[in-house]
Amino acid sequence: MESEANDTFLTSCGGSEPPYAQELLRSLDLAGRFLLAILTLMTLIADLVFMEEVIYIYRKTPSSKRSILIWINAAAPVIATTSCIGIWIPRSTMFTDFTASVFFAIVIHKFLMMMIKECGGQKLFLKRFENGHFKISTGPCCCCCLCLPGVRITRRSLFWLKVGTFQFALFRPVFMFLSTVLWTNDNYSLSNLSPKGAAIWINCFVAILTIIALWPVAIMFQQVRVLLNRKKIIPKFALYQFILILIQLQTATISILAMQRIVPCVPPLSSSARGAYISHQVLIMEMFLITLMSRVVYRRRYKELDPPECISEEAGVKKQAPTMNVAVNEDGLSGF
Repeated sequence: MESEANDTFLTSCGGSEPPYAQELLRSLDLAGRFLLAILTLMTLIADLVFMEEVIYIYRKTPSSKRSILIWINAAAPVIATTSCIGIWIPRSTMFTDFTASVFFAIVIHKFLMMMIKECGGQKLFLKRFENGHFKISTGPCCCCCLCLPGVRITRRSLFWLKVGTFQFALFRPVFMFLSTVLWTNDNYSLSNLSPKGAAIWINCFVAILTIIALWPVAIMFQQVRVLLNRKKIIPKFALYQFILILIQLQTATISILAMQRIVPCVPPLSSSARGAYISHQVLIMEMFLITLMSRVVYRRRYKELDPPECISEEAGVKKQAPTMNVAVNEDGLSGF
């Protein structure tokens, strides 16, 4: 009997395939089922908060900004939902992770577009910064290259920033489709990171595309953070960064620990399956909190920016003020 139990334990720990949903549910104790119920409830609350936020956006936000704000606000609830599916159905982990990654790739592009929209659109953005330069010595590509010259803000340079984020939103689904096709033929496995496997090469290409996509967002944020301070762009950017770090760096860290067997297996979950299970549980709690914080930040109605003409007129008045004082002094009325 003892040898049979050990064999079962070794089989569960040595297997790479996650268990079926019914097998996992049968293995959960009372505390595990209670945690599963709490995480599911948190996901449902996050989805309800998002739906209420969508109604608010449709009622109170100009039509030109609705789509962008809905996409950005949907990031945390969508990731929470895919993670919830992952803890209920462990064998769907690859598809839920791919779906969350593809969705957030689109959100990265939408966040760049939001910063441009908050400046009044592309035409007003170019008018506000017609004599300015983009600071390209910023992360994640060139944060150490402080000697790099600025790039003049033109329609062409703004176009290339958009291309930088759009390419990730375009190619991430392509790599997801390629990974799925290879997985069906047993050529793609996240646990197989050898040079002969497809996973290592696809992940390297995705990492390069991710870095290229994050760079334009950082460049744009450095340019508009002072101008959009009244619209709380810094808290919005911080929430965007939190989501990025959690779904990329945190998930990758837990996955590496699981593949190295630092995360112990608990039958019926192997080490890799348990790592993914823990990652999904943590993500649900984190995305729940981010959903609530996003509601506070994006729900406020901020004062619109002054048109560029008003700013230039105010600057002209300030420049003329010293000249008027000189004229008064010449008339001998300085005592008044």
